[in-house]
Amino acid sequence: MRCALIMTVKNEANSLPRLFETLALQTKQPDEIIVADGGSTDNTVELLRAASPKFNLRVLECPGANISQGRNAAIRATNADLVASMDAGVRLDARWFQNITAPFSQTDAPDVVSGFFLPDPHGAFETALAATTLPELRDICPATFLPSSRSIAFRKRAWEKIGGYPEWLDYCEDLIFDFDLKRAGFRFQFQSDALVYFRPRPTLGKFFMQYYLYARGDGKANLWWKRHLIRYATYLFAIPLSFALVSFVPLVSVLMWLVGAYALFGTPYRRLFHSWQPLTRAEKIAAFLYVPVIRISGDVAKMIGYPVGVAWRWQR
Repeated sequence: MRCALIMTVKNEANSLPRLFETLALQTKQPDEIIVADGGSTDNTVELLRAASPKFNLRVLECPGANISQGRNAAIRATNADLVASMDAGVRLDARWFQNITAPFSQTDAPDVVSGFFLPDPHGAFETALAATTLPELRDICPATFLPSSRSIAFRKRAWEKIGGYPEWLDYCEDLIFDFDLKRAGFRFQFQSDALVYFRPRPTLGKFFMQYYLYARGDGKANLWWKRHLIRYATYLFAIPLSFALVSFVPLVSVLMWLVGAYALFGTPYRRLFHSWQPLTRAEKIAAFLYVPVIRISGDVAKMIGYPVGVAWRWQR
């Protein structure tokens, strides 16, 4: 079966050289690569066109297209039976394409293969950010894992049946795509060795905006409302209540603080202690201190973004 590799880009000139290096090292090459550009103002398109002969790569110029529209345009442009998807900012494991397409050769082949993604952090902040926000492989339940479209492969007929990626949604579009595939009865398989690596956001401000946009997407798509409700209850009720009880039942307040600290920071610190070996001692101290700042900042960003998305959905 023919298999195409697709991705969307916008102003990715700085990340493309690293991506091209990892593409060249793939143990199995895609039959074609189709890239949808959403209107880059740097030299992204020129770099892609220069790489076209080496990678059998086609560039679709789609100015103004969001990620869903770009992915749909790229998938629509191929006649391959299988489609693998990645993001421009990633670094591919050398066996990624081979591993993410291998299950389709099985006797009882799936319709969708879920790859995995690992952080590629630089320095203390990005290491702490990865530990706070990204799951480890041990955290994954293969039966319920919802793949990110930075590491996924699927049959084109499955994409056709559900109408493609939701073009009305600018963020969290890959989750809606996953849900639509599951509702249509397509079979998923988790492929833990189909790995891509990507850098976390380099600054707290960029991370805050990322999580604001993710939560706004949740609100637009009506995703995870119970999780968001728990977050509001924690910050707007449980934490103030714990301080209000100090004068009356201090032991209850202390217990609430301990339970809350473990719930908020326990998993991030466990991941951090597993991943901070490359850091210097000073960087480890900085990463340790970053974790609560990142966790609380991310929660605040979500609490701001979610109602904006809900308001958008109600208006429509």
